[in-house]
Amino acid sequence: MVKVMWGSILALAAALLLVTVENIPMAEGVTCSPTELTSCSSAFMSASPPSATCCAKLREQKPCLCGYLRNPALRQYVNSPNAKKVASSCNVATPNC
Repeated sequence: MVKVMWGSILALAAALLLVTVENIPMAEGVTCSPTELTSCSSAFMSASPPSATCCAKLREQKPCLCGYLRNPALRQYVNSPNAKKVASSCNVATPNC
């Protein structure tokens, strides 16, 4: 039951991300696209450690994190406890926006 609920939440989040991607500006030559972080989805949704690919993508998207935090549709995911654990595991500092 819980897995089904999280799956539904993840699907909703993915749909919201796709809708809002067009509204997120580019930062420092990086295309800000939350879909670039799909390799982190299992780490965001569970206690599993992030993969090397996830960490690389998170570092790549670091200039975009403030934009994600300002976006009401994305803020809850970027600010979640698991997202903060993933960022810490990948040595990506949480930005002060």
